[in-house]
Amino acid sequence: MTKAIITCAVTGGAHTPTMSAALPVTPEEIAEQSIAAVEAGAAILHLHARMPEDGRPTGDPEVYRKFLPVIRQRTDAVVNITTGGSATMPLAERLKAATTFLPEMCSLNMGTINFAMFPASRRIDQWKHSWERDYIVNSDDFIFRNTFRDIATILETMSDAGTRFEHECYDVGHLYNLAHFVDSGAVKPPFFIQMIFGILGGIGPDLENLMFMKATADRLFGADTYQWSVLAAGKHQMPFLTQAALMGGHVRVGLEDSLFIERGELATSNAQQVAKIVRILKEMGREPATPAEAREMLGLKGGDRVEF
Repeated sequence: MTKAIITCAVTGGAHTPTMSAALPVTPEEIAEQSIAAVEAGAAILHLHARMPEDGRPTGDPEVYRKFLPVIRQRTDAVVNITTGGSATMPLAERLKAATTFLPEMCSLNMGTINFAMFPASRRIDQWKHSWERDYIVNSDDFIFRNTFRDIATILETMSDAGTRFEHECYDVGHLYNLAHFVDSGAVKPPFFIQMIFGILGGIGPDLENLMFMKATADRLFGADTYQWSVLAAGKHQMPFLTQAALMGGHVRVGLEDSLFIERGELATSNAQQVAKIVRILKEMGREPATPAEAREMLGLKGGDRVEF
């Protein structure tokens, strides 16, 4: 496969404003960085929302409403709205934006894990906003809940709208969870697996794990029934994406996953990361997929069937 789908995860719900001045917080910042990421080569935008005044993660559809129409008007990108939100949100809040706007895609986390960022607090002495320190430090007690009932609820809620999923697999067991839903008929091919490495609480960032995850997915599903992509946290981002691209996979970049452009140097924007992975792909003879090509590969309903 020569075409690679580039997903850009623009802001996420894990990093906080103190960690990087480039992290988009306001609707205007999220829209502008999303548009620039598409111009740089991203086909899919994975989107979270934040409270404009302090960057706190939010599931409020009214905040999303301030940037989703702008992105749709100025790009042809596939919009992928989170149903993960943050580990502190109940499922009902995590689902609000997706059920309001009925996007072409939304994320679907395939299992419950510990989800921890607390080591990052050791590098920060002063915090920009009062909520940030407790949010990061207390993540040693976070459980990112995604039970079988939660997963079934998201599938049942969103599938009738024609929304398809980025199945986020943080560990090998999550592939088996996905296989359960495939076997039951709740998930149908072509489906899209996002393999995630390097989150504290998930599978470790070792290249042997990438090979094992891919081999396991091939055994469970058959290599021709799904599309797959890789994201890796922090310093592991580009090395893992390079390996995944060599193996024929798709890739995900963005400030949700890593705040850096290279070791010790903060990225200045999401578009900078997109441009870097585009250069890497081209060195391998691979080209970024357009949004239209991504829609065809993933069997999406089209940007004219969303509610924004």
